[in-house]
Amino acid sequence: MTVVTRFAPSPTGFLHIGGARTALFNWLYARSNGGKFLLRIEDTDRERSTDEAIDAILAGMKWMGLDWDGEPTFQFSRRDRHAEIANQLLKEGKAYYCYASKEELAEMRETARAENRAPGYDGRWRDRDPSEAPAGVDPVVRFKSPNEGTVVINDAVQGDVTISNAQLDDLILLRADGTPTYMLSVIVDDYDMGVTDIIRGDDHLTNAARQLQLYAALDWKAPKMAHIPLIHGPDGAKLSKRHGALGVEAYRDMGYLPEAMRNYLLRLGWSHGDDELISTEQAIEWFNLDNIGKSASRFDFDKLENLNGTYIRNADDAYLTGLITPILEKNTALPLDENQLLLIKNAMNGLKERAKSVISLAESSQFLIAERPLAMDNKASKLLTADAIQILQRLADRLDTLTEWKKEQIEEAVRISAEAEDLKLGKIAQPLRAALTGTTVSPGIFDVLEVLGKENSLGRIRDVE
Repeated sequence: MTVVTRFAPSPTGFLHIGGARTALFNWLYARSNGGKFLLRIEDTDRERSTDEAIDAILAGMKWMGLDWDGEPTFQFSRRDRHAEIANQLLKEGKAYYCYASKEELAEMRETARAENRAPGYDGRWRDRDPSEAPAGVDPVVRFKSPNEGTVVINDAVQGDVTISNAQLDDLILLRADGTPTYMLSVIVDDYDMGVTDIIRGDDHLTNAARQLQLYAALDWKAPKMAHIPLIHGPDGAKLSKRHGALGVEAYRDMGYLPEAMRNYLLRLGWSHGDDELISTEQAIEWFNLDNIGKSASRFDFDKLENLNGTYIRNADDAYLTGLITPILEKNTALPLDENQLLLIKNAMNGLKERAKSVISLAESSQFLIAERPLAMDNKASKLLTADAIQILQRLADRLDTLTEWKKEQIEEAVRISAEAEDLKLGKIAQPLRAALTGTTVSPGIFDVLEVLGKENSLGRIRDVE
């Protein structure tokens, strides 16, 4: 049997971190088993669903590299099919019309609260004849939930979870206006789409119990289920915006690599021995449900940043150049020419060693394409004293005599100049860095000189006269 998983977000907002991890786990499980990964947009909440949110979800999925099979399914477009199943249950006596008013439902909730029990529908129309219905009330259709026994969720992560049927009231299948509810739509779509495995947050456990009741009533085989613990903040509290519960596009804009995000989210609740750095290829090969933990994971920005830095250091130079080019062009409001792109690519090996994000990588590359004379930041300006400028001009004269502009020859010339000035290497290297970059932070100064080239390097040094 072909494994079929699905990711089913509601388009009422961005693709948040928890949703991205759920999508990743479903994607990996499908890919590791040679199966299919489907995308379903659960847009039945028409008031809150927006095209902008749909676009954000699709863009987030694409950025994360989570490709889905076939076209996305839009749940609202299948409402007639959902209603068909509700009417089938009605005909079979497994559902019924409920004419309870809003006032009656409010009274039920108040009574339950007073009696210190969970609110729920009391089943008052469960066995009544519709002929007793009050005039002018449009009924809902409710599922006739079993009153006795238990429902057992054979969960791949949580183990067997047993819930008493008495705890589950008769859920609504069709609203008074005839539109299907989420609970009905989900099981019909999963069944029709051939979903074999459902991986989702453990906040859906109660939903799972209700859905299993419906599967049984329809005599449908239920998918296997795996409910994964939610992600918490570093303080152990439920993840919120202050912890980093942002849309994945925000992490893209902050300069995180999608491959680093995949690795980080994978390790939030799943493990493979002591491995921390796990490529996507390894993840597909190794992923299984057995290694998902039962405890909530804690989101940690520092760990994400460090992991992102590792991925940047290991990334291809041309790939990184392509990522920072749009940022640099936005900053300069001009397209980069071929010489500038080559200059950045040649410098990338040194630039990426310090970078923690694509944004910081772009910032550290800015000096390479800056117009001369360079604008100096405050720290750089303080290094360029009158004495330092004179020393740099003498150094420029020495460097000008070099017939080969290679790192080793450049370093030797700078060291000789330092000795001639009776200075430690750092005392000449610091103002030299300021003159070449306009800052006090850069790759190794000899790497910078080699990458900039002889003419550009000497020009920048002499600009500070």
